[in-house]
Amino acid sequence: MPIRPTHGPLDKARTEQNIAYIRQMLAELRGVAASENADMLCYLIEMAYIEAGDVLAGHRPLNLAKNTH
Repeated sequence: MPIRPTHGPLDKARTEQNIAYIRQMLAELRGVAASENADMLCYLIEMAYIEAGDVLAGHRPLNLAKNTH
């Protein structure tokens, strides 16, 4: 799913809220996976959780695609 660029402070705030929500859901999913001893799922969910945290902290861009226009 393509991510549209942000155009202002309200779009940026909404994007940050959405990423924070995704991160929160990932934490909950990791708990479910752990309770089922699903080690690989735990690992993959944890990687996504860390990535979401890095995006929120500004350590990684939201979109890795290069603009070729």
